[in-house]
Amino acid sequence: MKTKWLPPDQSRKLIAVVFVVFLVMFALRRGFYHSLYLKHRLIHPGVISMSTDNRGELLEMVRSIVPPLTYDSHKGQAGRVGVVGGCQEYTGAPYFAGIAALKSGADLSHIFCTSDAATVIKSYSPELIVHPLLDKKTAVPEISTWMERLHSLVVGPGMGREQNIMDNVKGVIAKARQLSIPVVIDADGLWLVTISPEVITGYNKAILTPNIVEFNRLFQAMLGKQPEKNASLENVKQLSQAMGNLTIVQKGQTDVISNGDKVLLAEAEGSPCRAGGQGDILSGAMGVFAFWGQDAVRRGVDNQLLREYGPSIAAAYGASTLTKTCSRSAFSKWGRSMGASDLIPEIHPVFEELFEMSGTPMQRL
Repeated sequence: MKTKWLPPDQSRKLIAVVFVVFLVMFALRRGFYHSLYLKHRLIHPGVISMSTDNRGELLEMVRSIVPPLTYDSHKGQAGRVGVVGGCQEYTGAPYFAGIAALKSGADLSHIFCTSDAATVIKSYSPELIVHPLLDKKTAVPEISTWMERLHSLVVGPGMGREQNIMDNVKGVIAKARQLSIPVVIDADGLWLVTISPEVITGYNKAILTPNIVEFNRLFQAMLGKQPEKNASLENVKQLSQAMGNLTIVQKGQTDVISNGDKVLLAEAEGSPCRAGGQGDILSGAMGVFAFWGQDAVRRGVDNQLLREYGPSIAAAYGASTLTKTCSRSAFSKWGRSMGASDLIPEIHPVFEELFEMSGTPMQRL
């Protein structure tokens, strides 16, 4: 039987009707899955994730704490960050933390390390101020003198686990609490917190950045059990509460951030390359963001999410998003051969893209 084709005008009408029906069905299906997505998110009260729906608002929260660059600013006003760490075996970690703080926008970066690590770290960059004090018997009073000039402290990168060093670091953290400056704790600093949690518990200006192994160890120490499987949101929240509602950042493909009350998911895409040193870059960037967050609150910056989630969560989210995006950018260029050093040149362009209000900083003046 010979096929009878519709007249041209009717064919066009039929095609148009089919196309409209397809669009309607696609829109309904998209709306259905979107509603399921929102339902899933609402299962966890107080959780905000970096979905496409609220990414702009979260980035705006971070932008609100970034201080503007002005010609009447003085050296140090944008941040004086101290890094406590660096020993004979580990000199790269404090360098990455210190240089990341500078490249993220801090004006000055001090590194307090052992005497045998100082010359090596000095050789990496003339921009770092290096103090060979951490293994001295007079470490705490000598470092304390410098801390009165600092805005924040990063504890742990390359610190090592020698007992005399850990005893000195306990004294340094106590001084930071006395001065009420933000403290970011990573790496071997988390080992110290695990065996002596009282050193930081209850200090709400502290941010801890454990990976999964460090998190499980700390969770066991504080709650006497292992974390529940497939319950990272609740686990992080519980650990924060057990430690007096300081901020916890459980690092992973998605960073889970909580102060024991609110939970925020930082879902920026990173890279599959797990080269050592990326966590140190995160902690250094977080050190300067932590100061900016506290200073923004002091200055009365008006941002709804900042008021709701607080300066420490805002700082953690900003540093996490910056570091992951830098890692993704570096990996796109270097692939398997990417190292932590490759993230450093990415900080400026990524920061500009994510956090500058509009145009370059100079254009905004």
